[in-house]
Amino acid sequence: MRSLISFLLIVGLCMLPGLLTAQVKYSNAFLNLGVGARGTAMSGAQTASVTDVTAGYWNPSGLSALDDKQQFFLMHAEYFAGMAAYDYAGWAYRIDEGQGLSVNVLRFAVDDIPNTTLLIDNQGNINYERISYFTSADWAVLLSYGRALPELAEGLSVGGSAKIIRRRIGDFAGAWGFGLDLGLRYVMGEHWQFGFVAHDVTTTFNAWTHTLGEEEIEVFRKTGNELPENGLEYTRPHFSLGTAYRTVFKDDFSALVALDADLFCDGKRHDLLSGNTFTLDPHAGLELGYKDIVFLRAGIGNFQHEAGFGDEEYTTCQVNFGVGVRIKKRVSIDYALTDLGDVSIAVYSHLFSLKVVL
Repeated sequence: MRSLISFLLIVGLCMLPGLLTAQVKYSNAFLNLGVGARGTAMSGAQTASVTDVTAGYWNPSGLSALDDKQQFFLMHAEYFAGMAAYDYAGWAYRIDEGQGLSVNVLRFAVDDIPNTTLLIDNQGNINYERISYFTSADWAVLLSYGRALPELAEGLSVGGSAKIIRRRIGDFAGAWGFGLDLGLRYVMGEHWQFGFVAHDVTTTFNAWTHTLGEEEIEVFRKTGNELPENGLEYTRPHFSLGTAYRTVFKDDFSALVALDADLFCDGKRHDLLSGNTFTLDPHAGLELGYKDIVFLRAGIGNFQHEAGFGDEEYTTCQVNFGVGVRIKKRVSIDYALTDLGDVSIAVYSHLFSLKVVL
């Protein structure tokens, strides 16, 4: 119990920088897209139940319950009608029965963006041959570790993920960042699971530098544009709480029901339950399995308050659907279709992921 209290005190102390510094809302938003077709199909309701390589992203304490010695994971998705590519690769290793670690790499990028900064020269002349193209790419590497704590409570585990972030906007600007996630997971009996994650608990930061050339600077000045400055961008801590219930019936069929809620502390948002200081974003998922070979999944989340005509407001949500197949317990192929039924303004996205275990 003393160790658990010490862990919670460390979490509280790590949150202090986030409460004392200025933040940018939606900073590092690419890290909130989720990973894996299973998690996406279930609308991200993974905090309590995840126990594979993707736990390094969802809840690192889940790495303490890895079933396999090694797991390899690949995912690819496209957003905005193929304009943006989102890729993820992961590797996990079970140290022993109660410990596991993982390395995860994420990349979100938009290619072939027109660079029109030199379209108009410092004399005011337009020259379309001066248009070039660049890539805006966000990278993150997650180094994660999870450990069971049976000496404190049977079914309890803790974990953490160190995040190294690299963001690049062509040759114009770049940033390096660092952050930390801490997680808890508790399994009660055969059916119930509970999870908690403190994301960006130390306040994740990005240190930006800009590298405009002399000609571009001159054009910016002549055309009245503001010159960018180097600086720090902060991401305030937020929290995920989750519970899941899993049951097996008739020996061959299984069902998992999961409910998560994300708590943000950066002011009013358009989420379902929003106040001036705190915002609560609930999401839920369902997974039906047959002999642990074939899976059907569904989820609902991303509830948003939208403005209508006049003072009218309405609420939208995002419904996801997915299927999965496990081949000889070694290879898992999963697929997710997001925004099923077009009940929100988001665009359909197809997501595929592959997991191989050794």
